[in-house]
Amino acid sequence: MNLSRREQVTGRVFLIALILVTLLPFVSMLSAALQPRGTVPSGLAWPSDPQWGNFADAFTAANMGALLRSSLLIVAGVVPVSVLIATMAGFGLGQLRVPGGRIVFGLLLLGLTLPFEAVVTPLYYQMQGLGLLNTRWAIILPLIGLYMPFAVFWMRAHFTNVPVELSEAARVDGSSTWQLFWRVQVPLARPAIASLTILMFLWTWNQFLLAIVLVDDATKRTMAGALGAFQGQWGTDLVLLCAGSLLILTPTLIVFLIFQRQFIKALIQGSLKG
Repeated sequence: MNLSRREQVTGRVFLIALILVTLLPFVSMLSAALQPRGTVPSGLAWPSDPQWGNFADAFTAANMGALLRSSLLIVAGVVPVSVLIATMAGFGLGQLRVPGGRIVFGLLLLGLTLPFEAVVTPLYYQMQGLGLLNTRWAIILPLIGLYMPFAVFWMRAHFTNVPVELSEAARVDGSSTWQLFWRVQVPLARPAIASLTILMFLWTWNQFLLAIVLVDDATKRTMAGALGAFQGQWGTDLVLLCAGSLLILTPTLIVFLIFQRQFIKALIQGSLKG
């Protein structure tokens, strides 16, 4: 596509403006986190003597070590199980054309319209009845179910676009359904699986609502969920609060920056096939 000089300049201006708008909150939080303790940050004023030790104080005050371990346990319980089930279900709906698949897919699409806020109260009483309230399972199990509609929809979209001739050729070579899935379809689905894994990680790590409603112990929540307790304890210390928020945000930024190529590749692949 050939763009005129004016179009190129306009595009770059919009891109730079979007970058500035996106980075502005992070720069504001960073400048506030580097202010001396006990002060009230004002605007984007960069401190003459940045207090980098505020991050260490926030890490200790919020017990970030325990929160990091709890978040990793929750992510390890949600992401692999969700991705595995979604990949198998997407393969069944997209390639095997199982009986009743359209009905199941319609129900999954209905699940996409269900907001988390609408199921918090039923989930609370359900976890209470199962005796799982105030445990990490109270976060892990609901998240697996709540993420499933989107995850299956994502993987089905990939498998639907895979040529049926590949499966037919594998069948001719004597592959069973299980072999067809693991040896043929899963390797082709790696970009879609990788991007889904990244999304699941980000959503689980940043899960706030279920964590504060279903778990009272802050050390058993996600790091984002523990921010509520941290804010309640250190809400008057804005410097420490900004430093703690940036520490909680950092892992998700690192993960996205590392795996952004796989994520973009999957999106482009889907757009080209779609």
